Amino acid sequence: MGWLQIILGGLVILVSVLSLARFYYAGFFLHNEDICHHFYTAKEVYEDFDAKSLSERVQEVLDRLESLQYKLESKLQELEKNKGTLEKVFLEYEIVRPLHNANVALRQIRLPKIEEEEGKNSTVKEDPLINFFLTEEIRKYITPKENRVGKINLYGTEKVYNTIGHACVLYKNELQQYMDYDIGSYCDDDWNLAQKLMINGCDPLPRRRCLTRASKEYQKPYPINESLWKLPDNKNVRWSNYRCRNFDCLQSKNPKRGYTKCTGCFEMEKEKLKWVINSSLSADFMISDVLKIKPGEIRIGLDYGIGTGTFAARMREQNVTIVSTALNLGGLLWIDRFFCSKKDLDDYMYMFLQLRYKKHKWAISPKSKDEVYLSALLEKPPRAI
Repeated sequence: MGWLQIILGGLVILVSVLSLARFYYAGFFLHNEDICHHFYTAKEVYEDFDAKSLSERVQEVLDRLESLQYKLESKLQELEKNKGTLEKVFLEYEIVRPLHNANVALRQIRLPKIEEEEGKNSTVKEDPLINFFLTEEIRKYITPKENRVGKINLYGTEKVYNTIGHACVLYKNELQQYMDYDIGSYCDDDWNLAQKLMINGCDPLPRRRCLTRASKEYQKPYPINESLWKLPDNKNVRWSNYRCRNFDCLQSKNPKRGYTKCTGCFEMEKEKLKWVINSSLSADFMISDVLKIKPGEIRIGLDYGIGTGTFAARMREQNVTIVSTALNLGGLLWIDRFFCSKKDLDDYMYMFLQLRYKKHKWAISPKSKDEVYLSALLEKPPRAI
């Protein structure tokens, strides 16, 4: 009986020692990074993973949910006092949308994927900005796009990267507000927000997939020769971001707060003198003197200024075309032999049709066995709301 107790006691001591040894090798007493990786992750180690951005995004979603809960409680208390009913506007904009955004944000949190390559573990490196932003449209914009043919191009890259201004990360909330819209619907009238972002270094801004708005009573522009030295019709301008409602108001001296000071900006008689008559300033160059340096060679130019178009008008008189980056109402978008695979044609056609431009010409022809050409001539229509 005594020997049996000794044997059982020895087994207990042996099991205890083996358990402590197992804990030691697992890193419970002395932590070892390689041992921990092996023990905890089953040979799958996440490298290049921005845990800080993920934590911030989760916290941001939790803050949204907490704010939504507070709004609900406050509204319920208000309804109990006033014996009223929940308004549709409050339900849609203060509850449904924030709740939907928070739900989508949680579902959009992206973890690195493990891919097996030749028996070795490897992780997909992902731009940390993708987890930094919450709005889905920004995330889609900055996510690299695979080449259409799925191969490395002649520049040695297999993906296309869209760019945003480096300061955009400093204005996260403003940029997310700018990119929060319904795809294919009308853009918000947020010109001031876009200007704020660009002036503070968030330039270029991400491209948006919403429709720009036109003035409510759009009129056809004047013929090209007549329009050079004539102000546009007041009805062709959206004045929602101004106190003024016409050009006369803009160029007048109005001391009241909120009125834009643009005295002399649209006085055509003064504008006609720019770049054609010598002034007292040595920094003012004449167009004729500039063009003499390359006589007969300059045919096109880019104007990055914020003037009223006087420079472009004067250069046109010298047979030089000044290019603008915006497509005006009534402007033509010519898509010339855009090619893609047949299986992707419907997707690209859907994207073009989402612009809701007027179709003048639309043609599809074969390029090869698996690819096709798409050519189209579209006109940007006035959209008044």
